[in-house]
Amino acid sequence: MGHSDLDPAVHERRPWNAGQNVGPKRPLKPRDIWAIRFYLDEHRRLRDRALFDLAIDSKLRGCDLVKIRIGDVVSGGTIRNRSTVIQQKTGRPVQFEIMSEARKSLTAWLERRRGNIHDFLFPSRVDYLGHLSTRQYARLVDEWVSTVGLDHREYGTHSLRRTKASIIYKATGNLRAVQILLGHTNIENTVRYLGVDIDDALTLSERTEI
Repeated sequence: MGHSDLDPAVHERRPWNAGQNVGPKRPLKPRDIWAIRFYLDEHRRLRDRALFDLAIDSKLRGCDLVKIRIGDVVSGGTIRNRSTVIQQKTGRPVQFEIMSEARKSLTAWLERRRGNIHDFLFPSRVDYLGHLSTRQYARLVDEWVSTVGLDHREYGTHSLRRTKASIIYKATGNLRAVQILLGHTNIENTVRYLGVDIDDALTLSERTEI
C-alpha cells in the first residue's frame, strides 16, 4: 500500500540511496591505469588485462564491450589498429582505436583463449558460447579499483568509458571530438557526461587570445 507524504512514517524511512554515491562515476587518472595494469600483470590475469585495456581504448558502454567478438578486433591473424561496433543503445556505429598496450594484451589473451572470429572475445564462465555478463564486468571493475586503493563506490564501468575521453578533453578542449569518440547523438549529452562546467568553459576561453 502507498503512503501519504503527510504521514510521519514517510519522513522516518531511510532513503534508498543513503550512504551511496549515485552521481557520475569518476574517471581514472593515468597513475591509476598503470597501477591496475601492474596488479593484473603481477597476478597473470591475461583476460582481465585485455578487458581493462580494451575498455579504456574503446570507450564503450559495458553492454557493448562484453559483446565484442574476436573478429571485431582481429584481421588477418593480427590485432586491428581500429575497430567499429554498433552501439546497443543508439543502434549507430562507433569507431575506436586499439593502442599498443591493448594490442599486446589482446594478443596474449587470444593466444590463451583461441577460438574463431565469430566467438565472443570474453566468454562467459557459465556458458562458454555466451559472453561475459555486464554484472560480472562490473564486479571486476570494483575489484580492480579496490586493489589499487580507490573507493569502489566512486568508480564503476562508466569510469573506464569516461577515462580516455576526459583525458582527451582536458588536453584539447575539443568537445566535438569527444562526442564522436563516445558515440553521443548530441553534444549536450557529452557536456553532461564529462561534467563540463563554467570553470572549464572559462579556462578554455582564457586560452584563446584575440
